Amino acid sequence: DVYFPPCKRYHISAPFVFAGGKFEQKKPSIEVLPDECLFEIFRRLPGGQERSTCACVSKRWLTLVSNIRRDEISDNKTPQASDLEHENTNKKGGVSAEDVDSDVEGDGYLSRSLDGKKATDIRLASIAVGTASRGGLGKLFIRGSKSRHVVTTVGLRAISRGCPSLRVLSLWNLSSVGDEGLCEIANGCHQLEKLDLCHCPSITDKSLLAVAKGCPNLTDLTIEGCANIGNEGLQAIACSCPNLKSVSIKDCPLAGDQGVASLLSSASYSLTKVKLQALNITDVSLAVIGHYGKAVTDLSLTSLPNVSEKGFWVMGNGHGLQKLKSFTVTSCCGATDSGLEAVGKGCPNLKQLCLSKCPFLSDKGLSSLAKAAGSLECLQLEECHRISQFGFFCSLINCGAKLKVISFANCLGIKDLNSGLPPLSPCESLRSLSIHNCPGFGDASLFALGKLCPQLQHVELCGLHGITDAGVLPLLESCEAGLLKVNLSGCVNLSDKVVQTISNLHGWTLELLNLDGCKISDASLVAIAENCQLLTDLDISKCTITDSGIAALAHFNPINLQILSVSGCSMVSDKSLPSLGKLGETLLGLNLQQCKAISSRAVELLTEQLWRCDILF
Repeated sequence: DVYFPPCKRYHISAPFVFAGGKFEQKKPSIEVLPDECLFEIFRRLPGGQERSTCACVSKRWLTLVSNIRRDEISDNKTPQASDLEHENTNKKGGVSAEDVDSDVEGDGYLSRSLDGKKATDIRLASIAVGTASRGGLGKLFIRGSKSRHVVTTVGLRAISRGCPSLRVLSLWNLSSVGDEGLCEIANGCHQLEKLDLCHCPSITDKSLLAVAKGCPNLTDLTIEGCANIGNEGLQAIACSCPNLKSVSIKDCPLAGDQGVASLLSSASYSLTKVKLQALNITDVSLAVIGHYGKAVTDLSLTSLPNVSEKGFWVMGNGHGLQKLKSFTVTSCCGATDSGLEAVGKGCPNLKQLCLSKCPFLSDKGLSSLAKAAGSLECLQLEECHRISQFGFFCSLINCGAKLKVISFANCLGIKDLNSGLPPLSPCESLRSLSIHNCPGFGDASLFALGKLCPQLQHVELCGLHGITDAGVLPLLESCEAGLLKVNLSGCVNLSDKVVQTISNLHGWTLELLNLDGCKISDASLVAIAENCQLLTDLDISKCTITDSGIAALAHFNPINLQILSVSGCSMVSDKSLPSLGKLGETLLGLNLQQCKAISSRAVELLTEQLWRCDILF
């Protein structure tokens, strides 16, 4: 044994070691250097390419390189030799310096998206290093998972130090990210304009205070399911970010009137989009919207249990929503007749109105609202069960000469007309009619619509079991402009006669036809093939068609189908394979699900032949 007297331990071990009775020279290794020395070396490298290459050596080196701030890089360096990122494999962990999704250019910056198991600190460090020499990272989207490796403060710190040009940050379902991580972003990414925080329970008002201080250019804020964010954070954003253009707050129990009102009042002349959902706000917030929403064009209010009729009334009479164009109300008990009428009068430029699950809205209120909103172009109602056929036709008549789209869905209060309507002037502006799952809607209503709406181009009558050929035919015959899209799915009492009429009268314009569940046969397909040369989307699922109908469809060359669905057609068999192959010359999508007479072997052959077509089986 060789005696070595005790001495101070050196950072670098001796070049010789004693083993096997003799001295052997030890191979030098840079790994024995402490982190401080390696950090000094890395920050003195001449260019981003060299640092990116070093980051590929090991996770330790990657971590060190990713923690170098831009202002810590030594000035004694040569211009970068190349702007290309290197994807060399990590020798220890199998991680490349840029092992992420492909580049997506956006406004001159790079975008990156990490989802599920890919969302780790190592990958964020790789992004920070790899994009530094390519103009910088502009957009980062992270969606977490329940994986063992998650995003923490370490990963966000690497982004904040290596990507000061970050403008858009979206964090979804990241319970491991807390205030420390977001504060790092706020301290390093001062150009941040859009922040999206969804289901991040560890983030509190402290993070928003840091964002407000470090990111004054913030224009878009989305907060969803963050239980620890409240009024203090929102007030800080309101005071320091005067250029806010879009605010969306959902399911944040600590966010109340103080925070919401501060956001709305501080950005009175810049805020254009506001979405509030499942919050403990009251009529005060709606009053602030009505008074300070001078630039608001899109407003959405959903599930606000503490807002009453008074809130909507005051908002409408505040005369601040002069620029409002789109208004959506869902599950708000305060949306009553008088409240919505006041909104209609106070919003002279309102063009789109969506009302869903408004239990206290009646025919009278809808009629008054339609009269007040003279600029309305689109009216959509869903699950408003107090609306009857009277309210439907009154809204159609009273909306003025600008109404283009009307849609009613799941309105159980609608019943068919018992008597004809008095003579009314037609609604020449209406282009789209959609009635979904309103069981009381029948032939008499369709007959009346045929007289009122001669310029229809889009017709959707879905799930209406009460309508028959007698009601649909007059509507089809009255459409003078030529129908582009017709959806009759779920109308089980319609027959071939309807399809033949559509083909004969509107085949020269028809582009989409959905006959899912209708009582049609091969005769309908013959009519379609002969007359509908512009048809690109055809759905004949659960219809009584056979191989002969498919053959007739393929026989006429001018047809240019791109989407075809024959799902649930039990009489379509392997004999249709040649016809489907011929149709496949233009098809991009083919649905053969639940076609029990078609074998798996036939589908395999069809898949080989139609290589550019997506086939569902």
